[in-house]
Amino acid sequence: MTNKACILSISGPVLQKEESALFADQKPWGVILMGRSCQTRDQVRRCVDDIWEAVGREILIFIDQEGGRVARLKSPEWPLFPRGELYGELYGRDRELGLEAVWLGHRLMAAELTVLGIHADCAPVCDLPQPGAHDVIGDRAFGTDPDVVGAIAAAALKGLEDGGVAGVIKHIPGHGRSTADSHLELPRVTAGDNELSSDFAAFAHVAHAPMAMTAHISYDRFDEGRAATVSPIMINEVIRQRIGFDGLLMTDDLGMQALGGTLTERADASISAGCDMLLHCSGFLHDADAIFAEMREVAEAAPELSGKAFTRAEAAEAATQRETSFDTEAGWARFKSLIPNTGSISV
Repeated sequence: MTNKACILSISGPVLQKEESALFADQKPWGVILMGRSCQTRDQVRRCVDDIWEAVGREILIFIDQEGGRVARLKSPEWPLFPRGELYGELYGRDRELGLEAVWLGHRLMAAELTVLGIHADCAPVCDLPQPGAHDVIGDRAFGTDPDVVGAIAAAALKGLEDGGVAGVIKHIPGHGRSTADSHLELPRVTAGDNELSSDFAAFAHVAHAPMAMTAHISYDRFDEGRAATVSPIMINEVIRQRIGFDGLLMTDDLGMQALGGTLTERADASISAGCDMLLHCSGFLHDADAIFAEMREVAEAAPELSGKAFTRAEAAEAATQRETSFDTEAGWARFKSLIPNTGSISV
């Protein structure tokens, strides 16, 4: 595996010639499909095959498919899955049924992904939303108790893994206290150590996850005015040591404005701080040329995978090789009995 430490996107539903040439030259470790690249099942499958052909191997294809309002694969082409909040509510009524539903939902989601060649999902969300915080997390969260969120997230990861999909816990070390949208500005969290310990605890429950995505948030108690993504203190002392996460650590989207500076500067600062992988999505751009210019800048700034980052990347790929047998039809029937209206817009 001789790939660059980056996950890039593409500008639309079809891999463009210049994108194919860039992938062949730079060889990103992964590619993430945004909503603009997901129209039909056949189209996505062709797109994935074209990406693999360009890179020269079957690299990991990522997607943001949490369920609820964060879903790149949309109805009516694909079934909709519940928002995180609904799993938490069922868990609150009956712990065992809640965990069964979480596993089933994510196992069924994995079945939808793998037939498309997608083997990595930027889920589950482990953030604990707080009163008065920005609603960027909101109903995406499983709840506000770290033990509950940790238990549900662990079941979600297992469901994905049993379906051949590696999960990405996010947004480590916790996005739930943010009072601003990190897509637009740097959120500042001023909570003290005692308050933040609950946020960290939720992630500690799933420190065994193969991958995690950082939060573009400043935790002023630890490193004032510097986002966790580019903070050696937050990565080494909090994420790696205190939380105990030793899997592959990727940035949140480098295109978000919370980091400031050029994309090259953001990339350099992230890798220097201790991130293993650069993620770039161009989530707010619509012009194909602008998207391509950004992805080329990130690809050229990304180092080649080596050392611990290389080892962690290999482990993440291995996590996609543990699929177990599953009766999809029976799974859907049981899942719908646990969470009514699953597959419709109301979930």
